[in-house]
Amino acid sequence: MSYFRKLEPGLSNMLELFSRDERWLICVNADPDAMASAMALKRIMIHRVADVGIARVNEVTRPDNLAMIRYLRIPMMKLTPAVTAQYDRFALVDSQPHHHPLFKEINFSIVFDHHPLSEEHHVVADFKDIRPEYGANSTLMTEYLYNLGIRPGNRLATALVYGIKTDTSSFEREFCDVDVRAFRYLSKLSSQTLLSRISRSEFHLSWLDYFSRAVSGMHKVRSGFYCYIGEVPNPDALVVIADFFMRVHEIRWVAVAGVSGDNLVVIFRGDGVTRDLGSFANQQFGAIGSAGGHKAMARAEIPLEKLAGKDLEMWVLKRLLSPRKKPKVMPPAAGGAEKAVSGGAAAESVPDAPVVDSKEQAPA
Repeated sequence: MSYFRKLEPGLSNMLELFSRDERWLICVNADPDAMASAMALKRIMIHRVADVGIARVNEVTRPDNLAMIRYLRIPMMKLTPAVTAQYDRFALVDSQPHHHPLFKEINFSIVFDHHPLSEEHHVVADFKDIRPEYGANSTLMTEYLYNLGIRPGNRLATALVYGIKTDTSSFEREFCDVDVRAFRYLSKLSSQTLLSRISRSEFHLSWLDYFSRAVSGMHKVRSGFYCYIGEVPNPDALVVIADFFMRVHEIRWVAVAGVSGDNLVVIFRGDGVTRDLGSFANQQFGAIGSAGGHKAMARAEIPLEKLAGKDLEMWVLKRLLSPRKKPKVMPPAAGGAEKAVSGGAAAESVPDAPVVDSKEQAPA
């Protein structure tokens, strides 16, 4: 029995897309799983096409994600029309075209993802492999490397291990047997020293004030808790705080809200048992903004222009306490919408809902 599933004939169909005369651009909503997946696909393409680049739609600001880029030497550029004009074909990893407005403007030849499929948004590509049952997209890319006989180098293996670790929250979130096999296989090839350096870069010093606001302004919301932080430079601080609160024994789920740019952002984290947070976020906020995610992690974003004159802290609290509303659509967890944070969720603003901003998870 093979260690990983056999990928033929799909693998051959994918390889037929590559030409030494064409330049490829791999697009990501940058979080650890997305960046690792892009590195893996680039390794597969590198000797089969003219050139391969990696472009992100989001700003990378989380300390752990910045450390990952620095220590693993991940070359990325910002996705702009000027950048896309330099390439012939495009690939998307750890996300789907409807997860970000910039993705919708591109015709992708290849799509690799592990987020739930949407009934409203069909993924169209020459080649696609979408496995919602997988805990991490890095697992999927490891299967392709293995089937091609490519042994990941130290930095690539480290990136893939970290991608699996963060998207499964160290196997505390949903995962499958293939995730475990991939993690075991890659662990022998990765650097524990680099993993330690990356995972310990969790907070910016300036974020400590947000923790103080969160603790002092906590509200009890039935079986969960809620806090409003106010203005933050980006949603990553909200993600870190939400993940931190899930380490408190008495907290079964938490919602952390704040203002970032032109949006009110609400980050949800939970134990995955008490409440389906993806569905809950969509029911309470989907009619007025973008909202959705997984059982244990979700996200909502509402344009501030729709909330003019409202007390934002109290508005969110009333929404959380109000009877459940009929969901606008089933929430597609965006790749990148968040992925969440150290120890488990290293996504930058990821992973969890249809993104209208960035996708940096996290742990980005």
